Amino acid sequence: MSGDGASGDGSGGMGAIPDRPTAAKGELMLRTFAFPADANPAGDIFGGWLLGQMDIAGASLARRRAHGRVATVAIAQMTFKLPVFVGDEVSCYCSIVRVGSTSVTIDVEAWARRGDGDDLARVTEGVFTYVALGADRRARQIPK
Repeated sequence: MSGDGASGDGSGGMGAIPDRPTAAKGELMLRTFAFPADANPAGDIFGGWLLGQMDIAGASLARRRAHGRVATVAIAQMTFKLPVFVGDEVSCYCSIVRVGSTSVTIDVEAWARRGDGDDLARVTEGVFTYVALGADRRARQIPK
């Protein structure tokens, strides 16, 4: 499955690993592998596992922007486009959509590299909103 394609170094030589997918938006925030424990008996990865990985990736970028602790408050526009299989390498790319006074909205895309190949496919995307938290665990202002 070739998905949206990948941009590599063009060498095609041994050890050449494609860079980010050409159509991916944002910064690489997480890369992991899908394991059998994350799958149903048919070998498809549970959507909840994938959503959790995306939440971790989005929270990482939100935390950096908020300069501290954040909590997920909303997930919108979640779209599961293609299944993820055991053995796929999953990469999450994130970009900031909006920064409010106490919240950060992050667009998260999940891409899968199938098996040992170089083919990439966008498998899931969603919009996650995080609120910045103070030491008292209440919403706090995000520095400009």
